Amino acid sequence: MSGAAAGDVLAQLMRQGAERGCDLVTLRAIAEEAGELGAGRAMARLGLADEGAGRDVRELRELLSAWREARRSAWKAAVGWVARVATALVLAALAVRLGIDGWGK
Repeated sequence: MSGAAAGDVLAQLMRQGAERGCDLVTLRAIAEEAGELGAGRAMARLGLADEGAGRDVRELRELLSAWREARRSAWKAAVGWVARVATALVLAALAVRLGIDGWGK
């Protein structure tokens, strides 16, 4: 079920509870508690329920950021080397074509 559909169902259930004698504040509190409970369970299943989880996530993000930067730098270096080699080959071909290879003799 999508987030919007789940929200619609929750709103409908809260309306029904209000119509049948339960006040809206209580229903909202129940919904909030259920949401927090579900979020806590999800975090526990992911192994992120302990005190060090925030630090661990920050470190993982830093590591991922460093990896992405290293990958970008490697690509830039590779492209730079390919450009240098291509330029050297073009210059060598021009030198051979123009007969400059005999100047050094």
